[in-house]
Amino acid sequence: MAHTYDELKGMTVAQLREIAKDTIKGSSQMNKDHLLPALCAALGIEAHVHHEVQGIDKAAVKAQLQALKIARERALDEHDHLRLKSIRRQMHHLNHQIRAHMH
Repeated sequence: MAHTYDELKGMTVAQLREIAKDTIKGSSQMNKDHLLPALCAALGIEAHVHHEVQGIDKAAVKAQLQALKIARERALDEHDHLRLKSIRRQMHHLNHQIRAHMH
């Protein structure tokens, strides 16, 4: 039976040990923190959750962030605090936009 990372993470240690007993040596002595990554590796499952951004063009937003980072460095060098605050707010808004569209 194929498992996903989310399914494995939701299982109890006893359930994980039952799945791992034939594939992982010493699984009966492992706790969940050690058993979960070992089991994911043995079953060929990625050991973390991937979040996908939907509804916006992430590459374009990242390009804007890169341009703002350069502008932020320039504002820091010139000691222009008003422009620096404006740039930081724009960066915060773009980062928030990416996080809000993750699924």
